[in-house]
Amino acid sequence: MKKEVIITEQDVMAAAEQGMDAFVDVFVKAIYDAIGGELTAETMSSLNADQVTLLAYNILRDEVMDGGFVQLIHNGYGAFIFRNPFAKMMRMWGIDELAKVINKVRKLYNVYHEEIERECSDEEFMALFERMPQFDDFDDEFVENEEAWTSAVAYYVDEHIDQFAQIKKDE
Repeated sequence: MKKEVIITEQDVMAAAEQGMDAFVDVFVKAIYDAIGGELTAETMSSLNADQVTLLAYNILRDEVMDGGFVQLIHNGYGAFIFRNPFAKMMRMWGIDELAKVINKVRKLYNVYHEEIERECSDEEFMALFERMPQFDDFDDEFVENEEAWTSAVAYYVDEHIDQFAQIKKDE
């Protein structure tokens, strides 16, 4: 059973006025609200591919902007991003450069994920960054392009708004 995601027209307009980040975030928040705040295999099945992809982009952006791809993988999101058709969806959304980065990082993920995903202390986690400089250029590329990619995500959401939420007219 698909979840109904509803956002008021007023909330969409207010978010749009605040910029692309707020615009994307209002949809992300509404999707999370519709599934009870947690993305699981069960809740994921109640969403469509575009909604899941938007949540995946949000997770990717938050994790990589905070601690790079190593953090994304260590925090358990590697399989979600790299073993699902996320890169293919980014290409379908017209964000080809991000798709290329994801496909390149997937190769590193396949080699290093077991080591990165294991439980470790904070010191051991920080040491991963030193031991795996292969991720650095991709982290930098993501940070450099995040604004443009988020803008492209916002544009896609705006152009396909009915795929993400039902907009309730203000009364």
